[in-house]
Amino acid sequence: MQYIKLGRTGIDVSRLCLGCMTYGVPERGSHAWTMDEETSRPLIKQALELGINFLDTANSYSDGTSEEIVGRAVRDFARRDEIVLATKCFHPFRKGPNGAGLSRKAIFTAIDDSLRRLGMDYVDLYQIHRWDYGTPIEETLGALHDVVKSGKVRYIGASSMFAWQFCKSLYIADTHSYTRFVTMQNHYNLMNREEEREMMPLCAAEGIGVLPWSPLARGRLTREWNDSTPRVETDEVGKVLYDSTVAADRHIAEKVSEVAKVRGVPRAQVALAWVAQKAPVTCPIVGVSKAHHLVDAVAALSLDLTAEEIANLEAPYIPHGVVGFK
Repeated sequence: MQYIKLGRTGIDVSRLCLGCMTYGVPERGSHAWTMDEETSRPLIKQALELGINFLDTANSYSDGTSEEIVGRAVRDFARRDEIVLATKCFHPFRKGPNGAGLSRKAIFTAIDDSLRRLGMDYVDLYQIHRWDYGTPIEETLGALHDVVKSGKVRYIGASSMFAWQFCKSLYIADTHSYTRFVTMQNHYNLMNREEEREMMPLCAAEGIGVLPWSPLARGRLTREWNDSTPRVETDEVGKVLYDSTVAADRHIAEKVSEVAKVRGVPRAQVALAWVAQKAPVTCPIVGVSKAHHLVDAVAALSLDLTAEEIANLEAPYIPHGVVGFK
């Protein structure tokens, strides 16, 4: 496994991050395709044995059960001080007033709830899942700063938003001497490259670690275009992200297939290698539901695509509308 510094911090993370949205009680939350604890644990263990020390979950995944499953697996299979554990807050964690968002009250409640579910004393990377239009960013950053100072969180990060919002957050943190965001977890893959316009250059200039989510376009870049899976059929988020650009995206998937055939490797390796090689990407977040997914993901780190292959993969791309945040 290869390791890299997380942004400008001194912490070392594996060049792959295990995305843990796949692991959670299927009957809880909004993702019916998730894997229960019995089927999740072998994959988490395999990832750790392959040298992946970076795990990402969220308080909203499967109604918090993802955090519970991941926390127990880490305690059973690894040393806590060797693991970089990331989770998130923003989405509703209970019904009623103050049960969501990034107010000081919500953040203080959310971090304590996450730590209880994880069975941990601290989180390495605490991320805001989305921008909260109902709370001043000064309040959010002040609360996050205090959570870091309390020892419950080591670093803070952000996820999908407009570049102007992220830039404003960095500016306010600097002017108020608040803890600064060190990472951006954004939507980035061969089928959606809109982050290259503003967010990626901003992250490069500010030394922000980039952690792309959905690097394989929720599996659409890994199989025959018309093939279906239970997740494809039930994944409402995936439909929002990709159904409006099917015609254009199909050509990209075909290019991935062409390169994979020439190289003699699975398509997943080609699509993931492309993301991993793009500056300033730190480590893609990969969700795995089968053992060979992890094997392919690790192998992708050693697949050096040529400039000609990269140009071929990128050629069919057309501009996309904003999806995944608003």
